[in-house]
Amino acid sequence: MKTAYFFDEIENLTHFFEPISLKEMDSVKLMDRVDVKYVIPLQLLPQILQDARENYRILEVANKRLCHYETLYYDTSDLLLYNNHLKKRASRYKIRSRNYVDSNLKFFEIKFKNNKGRTIKTRIKRETIDAQIDLASAAFLEQSTPFYHHDFMGVIWVDYTRITLVNKQSQERLTIDLKLTFRNSQQQKAYPEIAIAEVKQAKSMGSPFIDLMRKYHIRQGSISKYCFGIISLFEDIPHNAFKPHLQKIHKLINQYDFASGTHLYRPVSIV
Repeated sequence: MKTAYFFDEIENLTHFFEPISLKEMDSVKLMDRVDVKYVIPLQLLPQILQDARENYRILEVANKRLCHYETLYYDTSDLLLYNNHLKKRASRYKIRSRNYVDSNLKFFEIKFKNNKGRTIKTRIKRETIDAQIDLASAAFLEQSTPFYHHDFMGVIWVDYTRITLVNKQSQERLTIDLKLTFRNSQQQKAYPEIAIAEVKQAKSMGSPFIDLMRKYHIRQGSISKYCFGIISLFEDIPHNAFKPHLQKIHKLINQYDFASGTHLYRPVSIV
């Protein structure tokens, strides 16, 4: 069964969530947080969304609930940041420019994962996104990290469509990324058969979504979108540490045979 069928079903389901605006979401920005990732086969996502409706609101931007993101990641010529992730360094960075397409907002962002497992995100608003880091972003980078901006350049774009859910009762935000696509000037690679979900909390605590993951026997753990993109677009890149995650992704893709029409999912009945 074609992935378009499931995307249509997913889009339909988003309209049955109670909405939340960008302004209302200010209280759950969670720029300093703990997070947990999951890889979900696209076929299971409609039923998971149906189960999540009771506990979550959905972000709505410009009357849209499926929001489009374009992200340019920066790294050095020898991929220092990628290799720091590969080596599981206790403290590591991602540096990126992100275009929040539907809200027409652009930011230069720095994500820092510290040795206590917390993710800290800082950012500044920008007008444009370029492969070369502009002066304001360069100053921000050098104030916030041990790096020098001239060592960095844009290496890959990561595009996707995002659903953002906000817990009705606690400080928890959940993102679900669909239509994941990696590209650079030479090639493009897409993974429409999977969704990547990330639970973001101020501190580790109970979560209705994590309970749903247990219900559907989906284990936590996923390679970052940036590292996944590097492996997808660059040949002969070391990636042994990521092999378990890659094998899991390819197993999910092969298990749910979209092209032939073989599927386990039955359309959700809205109640």
